[in-house]
Amino acid sequence: MSTPVLDVRGLAKSFNGNTVLDDITLQLEPGSTTAVVGSSGCGKTTLLRLIAGFETPDAGTVTIAGRQVASPESAVAPHRRGVGYVAQDGALFPHLTVEQNIAYGLRGGIRNGRTRARVAELLKTVSLDPSFAARRPHQLSGGQQQRVALARALARQPVLMLLDEPFSALDTGLRASTRKAVAQLLSGAGVTTLLVTHDQEEALSIADQVAVMRDGRFTQVGAPQHVYRQPRDRFTAEFLGDCVTLPCVVSSGVAECALGHIPVRGDDGPGTLLLRPEQLVATVVSDSGQLEGVGTVSAVEFLGHDVLLTIEPAGETEPIVVRQHSLNPPPIHAKVRIEVVGSGVVLP
Repeated sequence: MSTPVLDVRGLAKSFNGNTVLDDITLQLEPGSTTAVVGSSGCGKTTLLRLIAGFETPDAGTVTIAGRQVASPESAVAPHRRGVGYVAQDGALFPHLTVEQNIAYGLRGGIRNGRTRARVAELLKTVSLDPSFAARRPHQLSGGQQQRVALARALARQPVLMLLDEPFSALDTGLRASTRKAVAQLLSGAGVTTLLVTHDQEEALSIADQVAVMRDGRFTQVGAPQHVYRQPRDRFTAEFLGDCVTLPCVVSSGVAECALGHIPVRGDDGPGTLLLRPEQLVATVVSDSGQLEGVGTVSAVEFLGHDVLLTIEPAGETEPIVVRQHSLNPPPIHAKVRIEVVGSGVVLP
C-alpha cells in the first residue's frame, strides 16, 4: 500500500457550541479524486477549510504527504502545506489580468521570463488561448474563470488540490463540460484531488472515491459504484439517486416481494428491499392472470432519452416508478409485467 497523500483522522470541529464535524476519517491515495457529497450545511466546506489550514480542528489530525499539518495543539501555515484551493466563485482578483492572477504567488513576479513561460504553459494546460493572458476576470465566462482559478492553484505544483463546489455557479451544459475537462486535466497531471459538492451526478461521474456526509459525519465511503449499488442506509441510498423500496421477507438470500423473488444480500426475516429505477423493466402483457410482478401504468413522464412510468401493482403495494428508454414505452392503462435486473439491497 502506498502512503496516502491525505490522511485525516478523527477530525472534529464546533462553532459556538454547535458540532459541525464529528470524528471524520478519510484517506486519499496518490493521483486519485475523492468527492465529498452532502446537502448544504452538512460540514463539507468546513472539512476543506480544516485541511487547507483556514481553521484549526478541535480534535483529530490532518496529515499531507506524510507530514502532520494540523492538530488541536499545532498547525502548519496554509501556504506551507502544498495545497491548491479553488473556491466556488473562483475568487480571482478583479484588478489583475489573467496572467497576473495565475502568476500570483510565484517567485520573481510577472516580469520574470521564467514566470511568463510558466503562465503560458498553464494556460495551455487548462485549454485557454495565450490571448487570454491580457484579459481581466470580468471579460471571461464562468467556465473560463474557473479554468483560470485552477491554473492559479496549479501554478505552485501542489501535492493536493481542494475544490469547493467549483462548478455550481455554471449553467447545466457548461457545468458538465467544464467538470469533465477539469477531471481529465487533474487526472492527467496525477494531482490528488478532494472535491466537495452537493451534486450527486458530479460526485459519481468524476470521483474514484465517494464520501457521503450527513450532519458532520460520513455515512459511507467507497467506490462510486459500490456506494450507489450497496448503500448502508436509506439516507445514503436516497441522497445518491432515486430509489424503489418495497416491503419484503428474506430467506436464504432471496427477497419475496410484490415483484417476485429477488436475489439480495441481507439477513433472513422481514425488511425493506431497495432497488434503483433503472433496474426495473416494464413490458406489456396480454395475460395478467398471474398477479405477481404485474401492474397497471397510471402515468408516463417523457424525459427525452428516458421515460418514467408510474405503475400501480396488483394488491395494496405503493406505486412503483420505473425508468427506462423512451422508445415505444407502454401507454397509460396498459397492463405490464415488471422484471428486475440484477440484485437488490435489504435495508434494516
